[in-house]
Amino acid sequence: MTQTERADIQHQPWTGGNGRSARKRTVTYADAGVSIHAGEQAVELLKKKVHRTLRPEVMGDVGGFAGLFRLDMKKYKQPVLASSADGVGTKLTVAQAMDIHDTVGIDLVAMVVDDLVACGAEPLFLLDYIACGEVVPERVAEIAAGIADGCRAAGCALLGGETAEHPGVMRSHEYDISGTGVGVVEADAILDRENVELGDVVIAMGSSGLHSNGYSLVRHVLLSGAGRMRLETIVDELGKERSLGEELLTPTRIYARDCLGLVEECDVRVFAHITGGGIPGNLVRVLPDGVDAVVNRATWRPQPIFDLVQTRGRIDGADMESTFNMGVGMMAVVSPEDADRALAFLAARKVPAWVAGEIVEGTGTVQMVGSYTRG
Repeated sequence: MTQTERADIQHQPWTGGNGRSARKRTVTYADAGVSIHAGEQAVELLKKKVHRTLRPEVMGDVGGFAGLFRLDMKKYKQPVLASSADGVGTKLTVAQAMDIHDTVGIDLVAMVVDDLVACGAEPLFLLDYIACGEVVPERVAEIAAGIADGCRAAGCALLGGETAEHPGVMRSHEYDISGTGVGVVEADAILDRENVELGDVVIAMGSSGLHSNGYSLVRHVLLSGAGRMRLETIVDELGKERSLGEELLTPTRIYARDCLGLVEECDVRVFAHITGGGIPGNLVRVLPDGVDAVVNRATWRPQPIFDLVQTRGRIDGADMESTFNMGVGMMAVVSPEDADRALAFLAARKVPAWVAGEIVEGTGTVQMVGSYTRG
């Protein structure tokens, strides 16, 4: 319904069950704070971006009641569908404070598709949900443009979504986003913890920074209290000519295509997506009983943002490692014979990667040893 149509309705008498006309102006959805016209305008603004994510299997056009995806059954012998749902968390408050909205969509896609690829599944499509206090078409289009950019990077289609206006519940500038993705993997190609063997090598893939976890702690340490920092401040400790806010909004690296290519290139036992819980909390999820993963901190240097957070917040090292990725966004466990090939493959794809540890006898835990490289 357009604004003009709503205006027309407001000037027409409404006849109730008793046949009498209402004397007062009728209340509209717009009076309650919801603009259907703004939502329609936002959809129009983002259509081109969405179209660039579409795969040949997608049927129909943007705007239907449901997204349609034709699965080519001739391509698979025993296809297994994988699904994942996630959000971006309180990193969104930084985006809202900075009035920068075209990167958090990339974060959303990364959180979803890299969970899917951890089991070896190829991400097929993603559906998004945007809830906001007020639908500002340009802002919604920026958010969705980031989601579309992330989908293109991951090779999956942005099949559809929903934008909901929540006046009175959220302030006009506030929003939250989430997404659900679906992938597919052959039944005999699922990456499972039982594939892990003694002597296997743990390869770390570098993160782009904080990614999308631990922002409640980051905000508490850096952006609140007497010693709070301003988002527009250039921080010498970061060693970059950009503001703290820009550093905090660095998009999450998306590993999906790199991981799928690595599976084709060499013998990958499992992947571990390093998100909330850090390396200890996520690598442990792919270890079978009877083995440990020994990870040597001395094999890499976390980005300066981690040191800034730890130093200003006086945070214990164990708490840092259980909250943040500490510079590692994905880990692969590979056969020792394929370690060099895996590193060469990732280097060719410009993914920073290194041997960070090994699989030894144990009880299914992660041992963090050594000290991080500094300076």
